[in-house]
Amino acid sequence: MQNEKLSKQHLKQLKQLCNEAGIKLTHQRLEIFKELMAVCDHPSAELIHQRIHKKLPTIAIDTVYRTLATFDELGLVKKLHIMNERTLFDTNVTIHHHFICTHCKKVEDIYWSDFDNSTLPEVVKGMGKVQSRHLEIHGVCNDCLNTNEK
Repeated sequence: MQNEKLSKQHLKQLKQLCNEAGIKLTHQRLEIFKELMAVCDHPSAELIHQRIHKKLPTIAIDTVYRTLATFDELGLVKKLHIMNERTLFDTNVTIHHHFICTHCKKVEDIYWSDFDNSTLPEVVKGMGKVQSRHLEIHGVCNDCLNTNEK
């Protein structure tokens, strides 16, 4: 019931943002959005394409890339550039950070209000106006550590 209500709220937000931006809410955009809202991971465009290809066999990977770029501009997702290797998309647009496993490349969310509210060093203040903060912590996740112990 909670997920259904959440989905309706997200769908309403999508329709409103598309309308305000003058963007047509196509069937393909809607299916990409539904896939994004259904996942808990940080998928790449390729993975999203692979997942929805069964529903929409004619959808082009370029359509997925363009749609994700549009959703990023609308603030529906955040584009993550992880370790200069790949671009992932995060549907969690609240303030948070990421732990990235250097072994399996899994990305997990971290909430750290002390970091978010900390005073920036003077050198950073002198560089300009900070618009956002994002911290990436790189290490080996417990799953990989446990696998290597066996």
